[in-house]
Order: sequence, then C-alpha cells, then structure tokens
Amino acid sequence: MRDASSTSFNDPVSPETSVGLSLRQPKKLRSRHVTMITLGGIIGASLFVGSGNVIRSVGPAAILSYLIGGLLVFLAMRMLGEMAAARPSIGSFMEYARVGLGNWAAYLVGWLYWYFWVGVLAYEAVLGGETLHSWFPAVPSWVGSLGLLAIFVITNLISVRTFGEVEFWLASVKVLAIIVFLGAGLLFAFGLWPNSTYSIPNLWEHGGFAPNGFGAVVTGVALVIFSYFGTEIAVMASAESEDPDKGIRQATNTIIWRILLFFVGAVTIIAVIVPWDELPEPRTVAEAPFTHVFTLFGLPGAAMIMQLIIFTAVISVLNSGLYSASRMFAALAEQGFAPKIVAKKAKNGIPVMALLASTVGGVVATIVNFAAPGSGVFEFIMNSAGLVALFVYVFIALSQMRLRMKMTPEEVSKLKLKMWLHPWLNILLIAAIAGVFVIMMFSETGRTQVWTSLIATVVLVVCWPLVRRGLAKRKDTENLPEILEDEAVGTAITEH
Repeated sequence: MRDASSTSFNDPVSPETSVGLSLRQPKKLRSRHVTMITLGGIIGASLFVGSGNVIRSVGPAAILSYLIGGLLVFLAMRMLGEMAAARPSIGSFMEYARVGLGNWAAYLVGWLYWYFWVGVLAYEAVLGGETLHSWFPAVPSWVGSLGLLAIFVITNLISVRTFGEVEFWLASVKVLAIIVFLGAGLLFAFGLWPNSTYSIPNLWEHGGFAPNGFGAVVTGVALVIFSYFGTEIAVMASAESEDPDKGIRQATNTIIWRILLFFVGAVTIIAVIVPWDELPEPRTVAEAPFTHVFTLFGLPGAAMIMQLIIFTAVISVLNSGLYSASRMFAALAEQGFAPKIVAKKAKNGIPVMALLASTVGGVVATIVNFAAPGSGVFEFIMNSAGLVALFVYVFIALSQMRLRMKMTPEEVSKLKLKMWLHPWLNILLIAAIAGVFVIMMFSETGRTQVWTSLIATVVLVVCWPLVRRGLAKRKDTENLPEILEDEAVGTAITEH
C-alpha cells in the first residue's frame, strides 16, 4: 500500500470501490434514476416547512439567502464533480480526502458523514411514524417508525436498481408538487388566477425587501445551507450507474438550475404571494408555507395533500439515507477505518452488513427517543451531526485543491470536468463556510450544534491512534507476501 502522497490522480482509488476496476460488474442505475436521486436528496421538509421560518426571520430577502447558499453548494459540487469525473468512486469525497489529504482526513469525514445519516434515519423514521400514527391512531408511533425502516431496508437489499426505482417515483411526487406550486403561484402572483390580485409589490411594501437588514440575509445563509445537503448522494450513486461519466457530469452541471428552480423559485413565489410578516409560523404541516399558499389557490384539502407530499419526502430521505449511509460505511471498512466485516457484500453487490449496521444505529436512536424522550440522547445525536455539511464542503474544497496540485499540466488539460478559477473559488468557499460557522456561534441553536458536533469530532480524533495502528498492521499484512517472495528469491540465488 502506497502512501497517499505518492498516489497518482489517475490511479484507482481502491481495488474495492474504484469503478475503473469493477467494469465487469453490470451497472444498475440508469440516467433517470441518478437525476431523480439528485433531486430527492435535497427536496424535503426543510423546503416544504422550514422555508417559512427563514422567510419570517429574513423577509423577502430570504430569496438572496437561498441563492447565496445554493451557489456555495454548487461550487462544492463542481469541485466534487471534477474529482469524481476523473475517478468515479462509491466512497466519493471520503476516498478523495484519503488520496488528497491522507488517511486521517478520510477517516474523519467518512465517519462524520455516516454518523450524520444515522441521525437523519432516526429523525425521518420518528417523523414518519408520528405521521402514520396521526392517520391511524391504533398504530403506535414506534411501530410505524420501525415498520418504515424495515420496508426501506428490504428495498435497499433487493438491488441498487430497486433503490433507484423507488427513489425515482418518490422524488417524482415531490418534483410534481413543486412544479404545480410554481406554475399556479406564478399565475396567482400576476393576478391571472381566480380570485387573485397582482401581488409582486409584496416584495418591498412591508418594510422593504430586507426589513431586518442585510445582516439577516447572511444569517439566513447559515440556516439554508443545510437544506441543500444531500446533493452529494447523486455523485455517489453515479459510480453505480450504467454510465458514471455521464451521470456525474449531469448531476454536477445541472444542480445549479435545479436549486434555482425548486428552492429559489419556490421561496420567491411564497414571498410574493404572502407578505413576509403575515406568514404563519410553521409549527404543523397545516401551517407550513406551501400548505398556506395552496389554500390561497382554493385547493380543497390542501393540508391533507401537503401532509401526503411531506410524508413522501420523509420516506424518500429515509430511502436515500439508507443508501448513502451503507455505501459510506462499506467504503470506510474497505479502507480499514471500520471493522472488516462491514465491507461484506451480497452477490448483487449490496453491502449487506453496512446496510444492517447503519439501520441498527437508526433503530437504537429511534427507540431511545420513544422510550426516554426526556433523556436528551436523541437531541444530542441530531445536534451533534449539525456541522457535518460544513465539514464535508471544506474537505471537498481542500481535497480538490490538493489533488489538482499533484497533477501535471497534461493531466489537467485532460480533465473531463474542470473547476473554474482554481484555487480562488476553493478559498472563497472555505472562507464562506468559516463565516457560517461564526454566525452559528451567535445563535443559541447554532452554538448547541457547534459544541455537540465538536464533541462528536473529538471522540473520533481520540480514537484515531487506534485506527492508525490497525492500518499499520494491515499494511504489514498486505506486504508480507511480497517480503516472503523476495526472501525466497534471495535464498534461491544464494543456493544457486
């Protein structure tokens, strides 16, 4: 095993996760699956419900908050896309961190990412179980939560194609809902919808475009950037597609337009139709901004329809979460950062042990929430994963910078997908992430996430020497056959 610093950019990432060495295995995800996985990874309750809180705190200028946050994520995706197009890998940014920065970086970002998705699995399972309980009171919430986890574990176990097909249809529901929302909202805003009036002036008539100042816009960026986390799933999924290069380029190049259309477009419609200071606090689905606007459209049963759409979003994230958590956990095990048994795969290529282990984490967190809701354990798990998005974006920027530095001018010219203005946009992204971090320290919720996330990170750092020792033993074991062969050749020469 060579040291990361001596690894050429064009070499395979690893014998287990490099797509370049696994072409003999049939790819199972199609282009349409990758497209919808990209959308499914970012469209969730944070848009349907959480956007209301951002607009209420920032005003119509929340449009700028979503735009700036989206541009930052787009830069990170472009950097990731450059690395992935050159060497597709299921381990994605964890593998690039290993090659570019070293084993310590891959270990840290990989475990934090897996930990994040375990928390998300628990959160979405709890939310889904509570929704089922509200529809069917006879079914306890915890039964619904565990039932949903079981359903999507089976979905992921069958095949990667099954996962992709299920995600395609779940994401399609969300996309269709937003398209209808945008179309009807545009007509409503211009007074072309029944019982509507021209409402564009709502953008500036209620205290101005930025009633709470442009400082609130910057604070809003810290709130919305987490809404976009999940776009990287498409790059991971592309490595298991029929055409990895096409999937990666498509996911990377089109993500900005999807962000503009679905996030910025939806927030703009809400801010235009409903004055920001009249938007209800989204404490329930019935008070969510999308529900409120659909009600203004005169759509009967708007609350129930949005509840169904949000439930679809919940189980979509649950499905995607199981996929991304299992792939990352398997990649960690393949590199020696996790127990070797976790890397075990079924005949269809599914990392079975990694999938089940990730589910166990979600199940435990779910049970803790129901059995001891006042213990604070569930809240700690959720809060301590809060900075993972920021960590991932920083590691992506640093890894891409480092890998580009290792390349020759000829290798750079052959890149199929290239980051612009290297390395200045990398520096801009890192500086912006640092700014978000500082902003979080000035809010109570943000400080909680920062400190709990740092505790989780410190635990990983403390465990690193043990993992590094294990890597050294693994390296010695892998080199042993070569040493024995050299000794045998030496002995034969001496005897001769």
